[in-house]
Amino acid sequence: MNRTRVYTGSPWEPVVGYCRAIRVGDRIEVAGTTAMKDGEVVGVGNAYEQARFILQTIEQALQELGAQLSDVVRTRMFVTDISLWEEFGKAHGEYFRDVQPVATMVEVKALIDPRLLIEIEVEAIVFQGE
Repeated sequence: MNRTRVYTGSPWEPVVGYCRAIRVGDRIEVAGTTAMKDGEVVGVGNAYEQARFILQTIEQALQELGAQLSDVVRTRMFVTDISLWEEFGKAHGEYFRDVQPVATMVEVKALIDPRLLIEIEVEAIVFQGE
């Protein structure tokens, strides 16, 4: 089975040895995605803006692999402050209100940059003919 990958140009992709997203058959896995653009944090201090930026990045990766948000079956949100859950949830709801994938949100001690408030990964399945 072929593997099709999407890269975002992150300086960490070649160092760590990963890609943003990969498609194998009808399955797509999107790596943990943060609110980083050109080495800078987007939406510093703003949980909602960081989540929206991440979901836009994920949507673009899915599209490059021939999928869309409606193909997402699972999301995982790793947050540094669970008390901001409503802000993260608001952004998630704007993107997935009609899709309603299974979702997990857990609080973690830290992300790779202390200004990052959330990291999101998703799983999608693309059904042909739907």
